[in-house]
Amino acid sequence: MLRRKPTRLELKLDDIEEFESIRKDLESCKKQREDVDVVGATDGEGAIGLNNDHKSREQMINDRIGYKPQPKPNNRSSQFGSFEF
Repeated sequence: MLRRKPTRLELKLDDIEEFESIRKDLESCKKQREDVDVVGATDGEGAIGLNNDHKSREQMINDRIGYKPQPKPNNRSSQFGSFEF
């Protein structure tokens, strides 16, 4: 196996600015979510909010990985095909 020299990566000013702007956006979104969670918990709807949040979190994960669950059919013909005698 041939060995090659390490590749040099240079960090540019544009890259740093882009990183900082994205980080600030994420922090502001996180603060907004925390504020909404605190308000939801004081209203007494925390348990309902968590259940809906869990569903949306699961849906977000499925969307991110490209998983689209299909309902399973319950009849035997769908499991074994259609056999006719």
